[in-house]
Amino acid sequence: MLIYVNQDSQQFHLTNGQVSYIFHVMKNGQLGHLYYGKALRHRTDFSHLQIYDVPTAASCHVYEDDPAFSLETLRQEYPAYGNSDFREPAIGVRKRNSSHIPDFKYKSFRVLEGKPRLDYLPATYAEDNQKASTLQIILKDKYLQAELTLNYSIFRDLPVITRSASVKNNGPLNLVIDRLMGASIDFPDKEFLFIHLAGAWSRERHVKERILESGTQSISSLRGASSHHLNPFLALKRPNTTEHSGEVYGFNFVYSSNFIMQVEVDHYDTARVMVGIHPFGFSWNLKTEESFQTPEVVMVYSDQGLNGMSQSFHTLYRDHLIPSRWKKEERPILINNWEATYFDFNEEKLVNIAESARELGIELFVLDDGWFGKRNNDTSSLGDWQVDENKLPNGLESLAKKISDMGMEFGLWFEPEMISPDSELFREHPDWAVGMSGQPYTLGRNQLVLDFSRPEIVDYIYQKMADIIRKTNLSYIKWDMNRNITEPFSQKLEPNRQGEFFHRYILGVYYLYGRLTKEFPNVMFESCAGGGGRFDPGMMYYAPQAWTSDDTDAIERLKIQYGTSFAYPIYSMGSHVAAVPNHQTMRTTPLSTRANTAYFGIFGYELDPLLLSEVERIEIKKQVAFYKQHRGLIRDGQFYRLLSPFSGNETAWMVVSQDRTEVLVGWYKVLATPNSLKHQTLRLTGLDESLVYKAEGGGRTYYGDELMQVGLPLPTEFNGVNSGNATRSGDFQSRVFYLNSINR
Repeated sequence: MLIYVNQDSQQFHLTNGQVSYIFHVMKNGQLGHLYYGKALRHRTDFSHLQIYDVPTAASCHVYEDDPAFSLETLRQEYPAYGNSDFREPAIGVRKRNSSHIPDFKYKSFRVLEGKPRLDYLPATYAEDNQKASTLQIILKDKYLQAELTLNYSIFRDLPVITRSASVKNNGPLNLVIDRLMGASIDFPDKEFLFIHLAGAWSRERHVKERILESGTQSISSLRGASSHHLNPFLALKRPNTTEHSGEVYGFNFVYSSNFIMQVEVDHYDTARVMVGIHPFGFSWNLKTEESFQTPEVVMVYSDQGLNGMSQSFHTLYRDHLIPSRWKKEERPILINNWEATYFDFNEEKLVNIAESARELGIELFVLDDGWFGKRNNDTSSLGDWQVDENKLPNGLESLAKKISDMGMEFGLWFEPEMISPDSELFREHPDWAVGMSGQPYTLGRNQLVLDFSRPEIVDYIYQKMADIIRKTNLSYIKWDMNRNITEPFSQKLEPNRQGEFFHRYILGVYYLYGRLTKEFPNVMFESCAGGGGRFDPGMMYYAPQAWTSDDTDAIERLKIQYGTSFAYPIYSMGSHVAAVPNHQTMRTTPLSTRANTAYFGIFGYELDPLLLSEVERIEIKKQVAFYKQHRGLIRDGQFYRLLSPFSGNETAWMVVSQDRTEVLVGWYKVLATPNSLKHQTLRLTGLDESLVYKAEGGGRTYYGDELMQVGLPLPTEFNGVNSGNATRSGDFQSRVFYLNSINR
């Protein structure tokens, strides 16, 4: 059993031997939180975990004869505002043109085997009903005549619980939802460090950490996308927690639009975590018999440090989020023409690039921006999804066939959510752009946003994309989104429904993704939003990989990929070798270092192979062969972070096969240090102590315990006098080591 119900005491316990989550019905009919953390054995009564007997001088209390029962001091499951709790609430629902203090009281529960899919929304799933169980708690507000359903799912083999909520209007009058969080949880203390991922375009998902203190600390987005700037992920770790030991709670929001994730520390030093759709500018009109479903919140508990948390996220998303079709599928090594040609290309140039790439062993050719309309720069033609015959007079079909005849797969770039003011589509349908008619538009990258809250626009884009997929037999689509939403107004929504715009917009995006992936299941979608501006689990549900960042510089990518790995599998990260000097940083790094960084992701190239020297071509052939040999390990193995680029000059990480017989280690040193004897070995982790490992190309063998306690010897570094035996020197050093067991 994964879910226990103590019906006499109205207590609920979700547990799988790794994690426990316990709550109950309080005497006022609302839900109280009892425990979340390392697994506890089940017992028939958890009443001893309730703390109701500590009255305070200033607290308001619910019952006249029980001054200790104050919602201000009680831990709750899904709090409302107005009945003695002055902290921020999880829910705000009212009748139109009226106000109301929500008063949802416990009505019933049901336990379901497996995990139901959420209507219209991406979410984790369990294809085998034995892999998960779901508890649904139904609460009722008699005045509103509404039902609130709280969904809790627990996975059998992972310390993971997911939560979401839905409200149904059972009354004759319309309701308005002003706030509805996916999850709320009250911790008994504030002794945590708050970790999140922050950045900007070309430096996404850097790891940030700060002490949790009194007041509200939050991360959020109001951009209409999860954003480059603040990812919908946070973790609370205990002060002594490290990468490999100690407690941490991780939260990730399966959503791709406006969100808020906050921790409120009150005057009693308790901490309330809240995750959901950002309430600013949000309202939802709920007619009779209609329901509103929140996106899902993923909660991970780890007592094995940050790496343990990350590995649970990775396994969950590989096995229970990405499309089933791509779980074990090897992703092809691709070359993208963007940094080779930008907008300046013709069929002959593209075919020559593809042929040269094929000779290197590359498997997929991707034609990026510029193939449609009159797209010679970024000022026109978005929305005009027909081929530019001045560049490709024989059409996309001819190019696709020539690529296919080489034995390569063909991929294409789209930006389906956008429209250029200089486009045939905008001239014909100016009202299709997001914004108010007659008022100025804000441009971003010289473009506007199509109103995907309108089904007819989504259907139009679907027809255009589906037609091209059929004609070209595409195997890959890079789906880009290069600007955020301003003037958030739909010319088709009624004035009192404009608060629904952002959510309806992302539902339109999800609908288009879902329709295309269902009709064309063999097309691999890669999500992109000016690089990593929409790298979130909502996108991953449809597109199992994402372009991690437009910044392809190998040194900056150490931080980007390291931070991204806190929540997302490395086999979801598009990671390519680019030309030098790098187009985003103008940094020149060795070809080997560029590949050594890119191996730990979904490998590819962003360069012109026609400009490579013969020495570079030989090296790239070896890189391609190396990745093909090890991509199964990169896809299926456990990822460990070893040295952080945010705390030193060196970065290291590794992947270990599930049976611990194979290991792939990446080590990187940004700047040379003179006359140094430090860090001549690298301590590994996650190995079998009793196995003997041998490094590829080396004669030495090492027991697993030696590699973890003493370390893997690094090549000798030049120190000013040892040039005769030094094998590494200078800035931007790197090595990748493959080890396998020789005694199993």
